[in-house]
Amino acid sequence: MNPQEEISSQCPYCGEPITLLIDCSEPQQTYIEDCEVCCRPMTVSVQLAPNGWPRVQVYHENE
Repeated sequence: MNPQEEISSQCPYCGEPITLLIDCSEPQQTYIEDCEVCCRPMTVSVQLAPNGWPRVQVYHENE
């Protein structure tokens, strides 16, 4: 497992596909990142599964 993984997702605002670089050295994390297409801030929530793969949820910043 790489310490970082590229994950494909979708912006909760504009709906465009985006790529997130996830740090897999942290088992659980939540942070704000701007959409690379529309530049609006979105919340990214990451939890590592037992097998080490990240489970990623992306939603509006204020949800």
